[in-house]
Amino acid sequence: MLIVSFMMKERNSEHKQAPNPKELEKELTEFLSQRFGGNVQLVSPLSLQSEAEIDGEKESPRLKEDSLKIDFDLRPEELIAYLDRFITRQSTAKAVLATKICTHFNRIRRMRENPSEVLDLTGSIKNNVLMLGPTGVGKTYMIKLIAKKLAVPFVKGDATKFSETGYVGADVEDLVRDLVKEADGNIELAQYGIIYVDEIDKIASTKNYGGMDVSRTGVQRALLKPMEETNVNLKVPHDPASMMQEMMRLQKQGTNAKPQMVNTKNILFITSGAFAELPEIISKRVSKKGIGFGATLSSEAKTDSLLTQVKTEDLTTFGFESEFVGRLPVRAVFEHLTEEDLYEILANPNNSILLGKKLDFRSYGIHICFQEKALRYLANQASKENTGARGLVSAVEESLLVFETKLPSTDIQFFPITLDAVKNPKEELEKILQETSGSLYRRFEKLRKTEEERILTYLKTHLYTLGDRLDSTQVEPYMSLIAALYTHIPIDIPTAVERVLHLKAELIRIEQNFEKEQGLQISFNNSSLLYILTEVNYQGISLEEFFSGLLYTLELGLNLVKEKTGQVFFTIDETALKDPDAYIGALMYPAT
Repeated sequence: MLIVSFMMKERNSEHKQAPNPKELEKELTEFLSQRFGGNVQLVSPLSLQSEAEIDGEKESPRLKEDSLKIDFDLRPEELIAYLDRFITRQSTAKAVLATKICTHFNRIRRMRENPSEVLDLTGSIKNNVLMLGPTGVGKTYMIKLIAKKLAVPFVKGDATKFSETGYVGADVEDLVRDLVKEADGNIELAQYGIIYVDEIDKIASTKNYGGMDVSRTGVQRALLKPMEETNVNLKVPHDPASMMQEMMRLQKQGTNAKPQMVNTKNILFITSGAFAELPEIISKRVSKKGIGFGATLSSEAKTDSLLTQVKTEDLTTFGFESEFVGRLPVRAVFEHLTEEDLYEILANPNNSILLGKKLDFRSYGIHICFQEKALRYLANQASKENTGARGLVSAVEESLLVFETKLPSTDIQFFPITLDAVKNPKEELEKILQETSGSLYRRFEKLRKTEEERILTYLKTHLYTLGDRLDSTQVEPYMSLIAALYTHIPIDIPTAVERVLHLKAELIRIEQNFEKEQGLQISFNNSSLLYILTEVNYQGISLEEFFSGLLYTLELGLNLVKEKTGQVFFTIDETALKDPDAYIGALMYPAT
């Protein structure tokens, strides 16, 4: 009623032009602030239409029915290979998720390309997934990687934050609306997205609970229809901002305009939880059948083994309604991570923990490099936390905090992270502060060279899975350069590969232009490529900015060399880029 009366007041004003959405939102915000103070705030609504659309301009072609192209033909083994680049262990879970998700989207593509083949299968069940496993083993990380790989709209929500539709609290249908937001308002595209609900085990019904349980079984019931098929109205009755958007849409399209709905038939739901008490329930069931499992769970391996035997009856005993379990036909079990697994995570060059820490120190102009012994010690410490990969973050932060606090206030630029540094941080800090910059650099460079060799071995091993359908013959000549680049700037391997190949393509173009326009044959070697890449990264500039003026200097200088010596072929190395005048001088007057 507030919005209606406000809009009517504005409409009845004879001398005022109707405000645009931003102006109207601003005035509403001011009104609510004056009326209710800071206790009421207008939240920006889900942008279902652009201002241009509301003002009557051309509608975005992305919203047309025939504009969406499902370009998806990824095979399960390709997706598994992609996940292997980032995630240690969990081979069974990778296979389950990759297979069922690829099948889901390939089936959608097939149906859209060949509608005549589509059968109206009554009661068809989607491949919605239930992931089970301890905390910190990569469940959320894996789903985020998959969504990124598929390039489909993706939203994540925690089950504990939702309540049954109609009650106070977040509505599970808000997840569907969030998909539209992630799809930039493209409703059609949002209908092929992924909704990930974490901590699903927390909405199992409470034992001996009386009355309505709107935050547990109520949420289960609210999820039933979206997980199968239903239409979700993008208008949110309890949201004034959403109502305002809807009224504007109706004003533009007329009162006979149909409500904006999102169909969930092809939206894939993936849920996950730790299910700490579930192994005990399974153990009691299987022990009755004489399989030999006792009620006491003494090892992580035994717990993993029990989870692989989970049945619907175990999940209902745990506290889920049978209808809810039936909407999650695919189950993926994640294993506990051992100390060796934790080390492999740290040693993985795509590991976000160490890359993130390199970025932290680089923000102060400090280069860091990890000794292998230091990584093994950190893995050992993390395993004692019993929180999976999350323990690695704690172990790394705890060991390096004193260095991150003190070193930015010094002139130290190179920090070799050795076993002593992570084992006895305070003592090692005192030693480092007394060490000369030359000594620190030599120790750092020794670790960097070792890391470079390790990365080169990794590249050779994973040559055929480095990029998305990347021709290995493109990468092979530059593996040494990619390994060196990785140790110089904090980026993951796919990004390093992409930057090297992109730069090489640009330099080939420059080489061709030199030959065509100047009659000079130039060739950039690997040292020049590495220098360009590191400088571009350090200075935060583009290739165009880097070469601004430099190519003109080289052009003039090399033409002078050509006139004096007749030389027409030149290798452009790091020296030529750092000090082109000295490079040209050496060519003009070579040392005898």
